[in-house]
Amino acid sequence: MSTILIVEDEKKIARFLELELRHEGYSVLCAEDGKKGLEMGRQPNVDLIILDLMLPEMSGIEVCRRIRRDSDVPIIMLTAKDDVSDKVMGLDMGADDYMTKPFAIEELLARIRVALKKHRADTAGHEGVLRAGKLSLNPASYQVAFDGTPIQLTKKEFDLLHYLMAHAGEAVTREKLLQDVWEYDYAGDTNVVDVYIRYLRLKIDEPFGIKTIQTIRAVGYMFRYEEAEKN
Repeated sequence: MSTILIVEDEKKIARFLELELRHEGYSVLCAEDGKKGLEMGRQPNVDLIILDLMLPEMSGIEVCRRIRRDSDVPIIMLTAKDDVSDKVMGLDMGADDYMTKPFAIEELLARIRVALKKHRADTAGHEGVLRAGKLSLNPASYQVAFDGTPIQLTKKEFDLLHYLMAHAGEAVTREKLLQDVWEYDYAGDTNVVDVYIRYLRLKIDEPFGIKTIQTIRAVGYMFRYEEAEKN
C-alpha cells in the first residue's frame, strides 16, 4: 500500500482528497502548513506528496526545494494559481507534475498512478539486474537475455516479467497483476493476463527449454525458474 502525504491548508480540499485517496486504497497523511509538510515529507514511508503552492509558515516551492535536497519522492504541485511562471518555478524546484484548482479527481488519481509507477520503475532500475538461472532482466536498459542471447519483448511483456521476477516464489493473482502492471491503462477481463503469460512462454520458455512461470490453479501465477528435463 502506497502512502500519500497531502500538504494543504484548505481543510475542505484536504478532507476531500483524503477520503478519495483512502477509497482508492492508499494510506494518507495530512499536513496543514509548509513546515509540518516538510517534516512529514522527509519520512521514509511517504511514497508521494500532493503539495499546495500557497501555504502558511513555508511556501510549497520552498518545501519542494528542501525535500529535493535528499529525496526523489514524487511531488505533484496543487494550486489555485494558473500562471505559467509558477508552474515553471515548481517544476524547476523538482516537482514531478502540476495541477491547477479546480481539478477533476479522476485526472489527479491517474497522475498519481503514473508518478508512482514511474518512480517504482526508476527505483528498480537502480537496484540492478534480476537473475534466475541463465535468464537476466535489466530494469535500467529494458533488456532481457538468456545466457547472453537477447530476448525481444514488448513494453508490457517486459513489465509483466519484471514484476513476476521481482516477486519470485510468490503466488500472484491475475487481479493483482492487472492492478500493478496494467494499472489504469487497462480495465477489463483478467484473460489479458493469461494472453501475456502465453506470450512470455512462447518467447522464453519454449525457445530455450526452460520453465519460468508456473500456473497456480484458481489463484494466478508464480515465477519459478526450472531447467527443462533432458531426455
